[in-house]
Amino acid sequence: MIRVLLVHDIGLLRSALAALLGREHDLEVTAATWDKFPARAQATRPDVCVVDADNPASDSLTAVLEAAEPEGRGAQGLRSGRRSALLALVTAGRPGALRRAFDASALGYVSKNATPQRLLDAIRKVSKGERFVDESLAFGFMQAAEMPLTQRELSVLSLAAEGAPIAEIAKSLHLCNGTVRNYMASVIRKTGARNRIDAVRISQSAGWV
Repeated sequence: MIRVLLVHDIGLLRSALAALLGREHDLEVTAATWDKFPARAQATRPDVCVVDADNPASDSLTAVLEAAEPEGRGAQGLRSGRRSALLALVTAGRPGALRRAFDASALGYVSKNATPQRLLDAIRKVSKGERFVDESLAFGFMQAAEMPLTQRELSVLSLAAEGAPIAEIAKSLHLCNGTVRNYMASVIRKTGARNRIDAVRISQSAGWV
């Protein structure tokens, strides 16, 4: 059996995906929201973590793997001798999400427009330690490679794009207000924007957030 932890904050999609995967005889599926995944990961010790990389909370992608580590085992991981394999669900044209997943050493990347069979193939492949990349995401990877923003800057900008104030962004990312302001100043400088609103507009048009 391949133990799968599905992390998605949209309830209807999370339930539908969990039901789809749960029909497979070789998959044991657990679903969780981003704020619940550490406890679920500790309880289930997944072989594969399937995550919604478009969510700004995916800044904590690396923590998905760390949460799944058996205590005292460190980087040796689970029964297979590897850490949980990370499989990112991304939207084509969102290089920011690809960048976050890549920085977290994701082993697989599946477009949200892919067929269910593609997702199943990806899960089975990454569970063996093999890489899986949807061909439709190739251009997105090229765009991601050219992005000037860091993973943390992208996370700050993604939350700012949703209208979150400095204090809320700081709380969500476990940062102090001053650090968030420094990240925003860096984003404005790197994007050549006039201000925060302009930085969001430029980044959204480029598909970064």
